[in-house]
Parts: sequence; C-alpha cells; structure tokens
Amino acid sequence: MAIKTELYYSPNFNSIKRNTKKIKFLIFHYTGMKKESGALKKLTKIQSEVSSHYLIKNNGDIVLLVPDLYTAWHAGKSSWKNYKSLNKHSIGIEISNPGHQFNYKKFSKKQISSVLRLSKYLLKKYKIKPKNILGHSDIAPNRKRDPGEKFPWRYLAKNKISFWHSLSNNLLKKNRQVKVNNEGKKLFFKNLYKIGYHRNFNKIHHLRSIVKAFQRRFRQELISGQIDKECLIISNNLLKKNY
Repeated sequence: MAIKTELYYSPNFNSIKRNTKKIKFLIFHYTGMKKESGALKKLTKIQSEVSSHYLIKNNGDIVLLVPDLYTAWHAGKSSWKNYKSLNKHSIGIEISNPGHQFNYKKFSKKQISSVLRLSKYLLKKYKIKPKNILGHSDIAPNRKRDPGEKFPWRYLAKNKISFWHSLSNNLLKKNRQVKVNNEGKKLFFKNLYKIGYHRNFNKIHHLRSIVKAFQRRFRQELISGQIDKECLIISNNLLKKNY
C-alpha cells in the first residue's frame, strides 16, 4: 500500500536512476532551521545543492521531494561500515525541527507516527534491515548532531524500526559515570567499529565525536563525550544482539 504524500519536487538529485538493490539504508535528519517554510525552500532551491527524499512536516504530513529511485543529496561526506558517501545507498528523511542551533525541541506525536508509517513502508519495499536505519550523526559524527538525543530511537526499535539494547534502566543507572580503564575504552571503540561507526585512528576530535554520536543514539540521558561503564555495557549488548 502506497504512502500518501504531498509533492514538492527538489531539483537536487542525480539524474540517473539507481537499481533498487543499491538501497540499503534509511537515514534520519532534522531540518535544523527556525521555520519549516525556510527548510522546505532550502531543500528545493537549486543553489543550496541539498535535498532529501522525504520531509515530515510539523503536522505529520509527508512531502515527497525526490523519488526513491534517484539519489538525493542528504548525507554528504559520510561513512558506515565499508560504505562511503551513503547518498547512493540510502533514502533520506528530513523531519521538521529547529535543531540544536535554534532551540531544539521534542518531535511531535504526529511526526513520529508518520516516521513509523513511512519507515515501515520503505523497509518492506526495499528490504532494508533494521540495523541499517541510522541518524545523520551516526554516519557523519564530526559534522552532524541530527536527529539528536530527543529522537525516540527506543520507541522506534520497539516497533521494529531500527535496533536497541535489552538492558534494564536500573543496570544502566548503576553504571552511569562509572569509570572504565584503558582496556575497557579500547573494547568500546572496537565494538563501535564492528557496529558500523567509522574508524579514524589517532584523531582525538573524531573519537570524541563518535562517542557523542553513540550517546545521542543509545544513551540519550547524558551526552558527555566520555566513555563510562554504561556506554561499554550498552555497546557489548548491541553487538551481541544485532551482529
């Protein structure tokens, strides 16, 4: 069953159609602009050279900007596992939200309902695996923070959209801000690289960025950039459950 959408086409895409088998990932973004109208204008203005396949508005309406079989320009310089430049392998979904720069807010219930509906449709249509549903910050941690720590990843995972750990809140709180030794830190990064985060040796800024990206995704209560025991046990559990 098709998804009901508004049509507001963007000129910012590659004109050659791609094979549906190339579509492996679903990438979530927030628009990061004060006004929804400004975001829509940017995504459809040829000079901006950015777009996505879909935009979910504040009221939950879904706007089709670029048809799925064309490569939209939403991910930019990005990496996940052995994939580089994820635009050609993904469908991008922008969600209207001012973002961290402009008073970042919770996503509305109508928006999340549309995220679920659209995601389930796309997952089924293109056989996308839940572990290949990612945030922009996952694939470009040095540059991006979206969709951010207010995006309900856990709720989506309960609905088989994306993935989550199986640890209790009591266990997590008990291990929050508990220090880990150097061996524990090495194991944490090893886990992250296996999950898919990009490996970039000896760059302190990058290492801190992927810690924050991981926390925005899986430990949203505290985005510190510091590895603690809670982060380590979450990474262990994710790896055991999903890989």
